[in-house]
Amino acid sequence: MAPQNNDKPVYTLAEGRPAGDPTSQTILRGNPLKGGGLALLSDTQLIETLAHFPRERIPERVVHAKAAGAWGEFEVTHDITNITSANLFSEVGKKTKVLARISTVAGAKGSSDTVRDIRGFALKFFTDEGNWDFVGNDLPVFFIRDPVKFPSLNRSHQNHPQTHVPDSSMFWDFHNNNQEGTHCLMQLFGQRGVPESLRNVNGYGVHTYKFGKPEDGTFKYVKLHFKPDGGNITMKSDDAVRLAGEEPDYHVKDMYNAIEKGDYPTWTLMIQVMDPKEAETYRWNIFDDTRIWPHKDFPLQPVGKLTLNKNPANYFQDIEQAAFSPSTMVPGIGPSADIMLQARMFSYPDAARYRVGPNYQQLPCNRAKYVYSPYQRDGPMRIDGNYGADPDYVRSSFRKVNSGGPTDVAHDEWIGSVANYTSEVTDEDFEQPRDLWKLFKEWKQDEIFISNLSGHMKKALPQVQREAIKVWSKVDQEIVDRLEKALGDYLGDKGVDHVSGTPYGLQPAYGGGY
Repeated sequence: MAPQNNDKPVYTLAEGRPAGDPTSQTILRGNPLKGGGLALLSDTQLIETLAHFPRERIPERVVHAKAAGAWGEFEVTHDITNITSANLFSEVGKKTKVLARISTVAGAKGSSDTVRDIRGFALKFFTDEGNWDFVGNDLPVFFIRDPVKFPSLNRSHQNHPQTHVPDSSMFWDFHNNNQEGTHCLMQLFGQRGVPESLRNVNGYGVHTYKFGKPEDGTFKYVKLHFKPDGGNITMKSDDAVRLAGEEPDYHVKDMYNAIEKGDYPTWTLMIQVMDPKEAETYRWNIFDDTRIWPHKDFPLQPVGKLTLNKNPANYFQDIEQAAFSPSTMVPGIGPSADIMLQARMFSYPDAARYRVGPNYQQLPCNRAKYVYSPYQRDGPMRIDGNYGADPDYVRSSFRKVNSGGPTDVAHDEWIGSVANYTSEVTDEDFEQPRDLWKLFKEWKQDEIFISNLSGHMKKALPQVQREAIKVWSKVDQEIVDRLEKALGDYLGDKGVDHVSGTPYGLQPAYGGGY
């Protein structure tokens, strides 16, 4: 065995063989005066080095590719055992290890992180009864409520299939024809569109969840909010554009540096609670992720504090390979009848199995405290002993297993028929946007909203702009009047830069120019 020294470790090849100079190659040399030679396949160091390099990357996330991440802990500060028996909330003062990943959505890994975009807010709680993943966003609502539209939504926010450039016409064409996203668009183009730092973003569960007690069948509907203790501070558009060019990793660096110097970011977990009976008669569909629950109807209740206090030892190992899914739940927490949530519960682990591998749950960044699941065996990169000789089929008489007891929050009882369905947009979809517009004016944020909105819309083709204005007329005529004034000549052909012969305008969908 080669001697080891922590300060100066002995260099080896991947199989552990001590090696000499890592820059040397074994070659058949030609004329020494002329140089050159032949590389040999028997040179294990050369072949190993070159073969590993093109395999260093795993597939990039289709969305949420650019992110900062950190380790931390969650501490319960308020008792909610009256509504859930989830172990991580079992007593005030209980602490749980957490892994966090906060990301932009549309951009690739190399994109700027100060663009106007939703931020993903993902947390993995390593509880005593398995992992719980909180997989939300920094805005309280989403663009769609029909999961079949999810790929189309994201494609419209990303690159044009011909030019491979983000495209405002494509962006607005999608939203003009899928108007349930108007509420989310107002949030995106309002003050919250660009955070000052990732330490200052809200984290919303967006969906409705169930908190309950499997042992007695009771539950409540809840909405989850992580509120930054440092305040929800946003960045001016001009600063965001400047930093996108000067410091495209600004938010990632800010998070890392704050934690490194001990300025730990913290959030307070708050919940809104609704009794199932209230849900039956509430004015809005509580499973619709394009709508909020007003705080005056369902006040925020504090639960605990999240602190991020440790940077990853290695980004790829801890953050890039991390996998989060809303299907990762613990006893006492369950899904609601939100079909967007139901679909995400399939899609996210499916993506992880493709991107990282079928045994991604074994990696340290994803591994639960205790796992015994012998009916999931084999596959690439099995690294946990593969359960040895334990039976790989259910109900074996050779090794008995104990039941985990009641774990599911009460299921709904369904009476209905299977049918094709797509949600319809009605005037009700514009009620909360109207309320938000009134708040923008009350908060003196209306001018910022109009400026951000027009700055983005003017990059779309004129006919697309005009269709978008028709949508905003359903919110408030004042928005239309002010938009038309701000757009000016852009509502004609003047000022639009697009690729000749293509149906879309070649314009950045996020960030560029505003």
